[in-house]
Amino acid sequence: MRTRAVAAAAVVVTAAAACGSGQVEDQSEARAALDDNVAFVSEDWPTDWSNATIGLDELILGVSATEPRDAIPPIDQPRYESVADAASWLDDREPGALVQIEGDVRFYPLSIMNRHEIVNGEVGGIPVAVTYCPLCNTALAFDRRVDGRVLRFGVSGLLRNSDLVMWDEATVSLWQQITGEAVVGEFAGTELEPLSTAIVSFGAFSEEFPAGRSLSRDTGFALTYGVNPYEGYSARVAPRFPVAGERDGRFMALERVVGVSVGGRNRAYPFSLLSDLRVVNDVVGGVPVVVWWGSPDTADALDRERISEGRAIGTALALDPTVEGEVLTFMPDEDSFVDAETGSRWTLLGLAVEGLLAGTRLETVPHRNEFWFAWTAFFPDGDVFED
Repeated sequence: MRTRAVAAAAVVVTAAAACGSGQVEDQSEARAALDDNVAFVSEDWPTDWSNATIGLDELILGVSATEPRDAIPPIDQPRYESVADAASWLDDREPGALVQIEGDVRFYPLSIMNRHEIVNGEVGGIPVAVTYCPLCNTALAFDRRVDGRVLRFGVSGLLRNSDLVMWDEATVSLWQQITGEAVVGEFAGTELEPLSTAIVSFGAFSEEFPAGRSLSRDTGFALTYGVNPYEGYSARVAPRFPVAGERDGRFMALERVVGVSVGGRNRAYPFSLLSDLRVVNDVVGGVPVVVWWGSPDTADALDRERISEGRAIGTALALDPTVEGEVLTFMPDEDSFVDAETGSRWTLLGLAVEGLLAGTRLETVPHRNEFWFAWTAFFPDGDVFED
């Protein structure tokens, strides 16, 4: 479990404030803006601190280690197993990150991801980084190719607004996990391409993708999987680490939302509303979106010590409702969904199983299942769906 670093003295100058563009001529001037703990552990990092899109004082140390990089070890040589083999240790209720690329379907159990946070590998022939920040409950996958290079990402041990800050081995630039943007270093301002990702239950994955592959516990690390090192975290009234800005009290800090980011706009759909409505047909930034909720028994990975015993929170996804140029309108029907235009029946994961469109699969749109505090911190200009 992460332990909070010793509090550091306040700093009054930031790299971004030193020049309107975020550029600072002198590295020592830039580093003067760092929290004392961050400055100490990063003294030998070759990071270009003068190139930043954020104030460097926003970074804090989240891991008590002299060298925090990869103190939480990423998986660089992932192994996968069949659904049948995964079922020997995974309960149907357990959540994981579902990643689909070019028909290649992988499941990354959060019971493994909460110990490693990053998996560097390939899916559908594309180099990907599958990431999970337990402190924000954000599971996201990104294309690792940047400027002709395939990057290897690690866990920096730093946090910003309680969110995982990644680092790349090529330049030691720092990357914000929740946005996929490099915020400090040579790549500052560069955004990784997001890939299809959703948090779903193992049961939903195994039923719909029996030929899919699940991340194996054979990681090469002597770690225990299936337990929650953040026991009771989701029941907190506030995040464990500091978050910038005033708290938005419209929802509990650790309520989950579906955060949709498309068409240059950001919108949040709180689980407390989705669980009642089950379907929201919407448009975000000019892009049609359908957000739906189901599989009510999906376990909270950040509740009980044994993840399989976590409280039931359900599964929520954001999908593109456009099929062959037509925008479909959906409504809930028992444990599935039906479109008004053709009467076809759809599964929670977006597959039409009955009707005129049987066999059609909806694509996901970029979204996350972050906590409310994280969404408001990173998307302060976004808006919230209201029934």
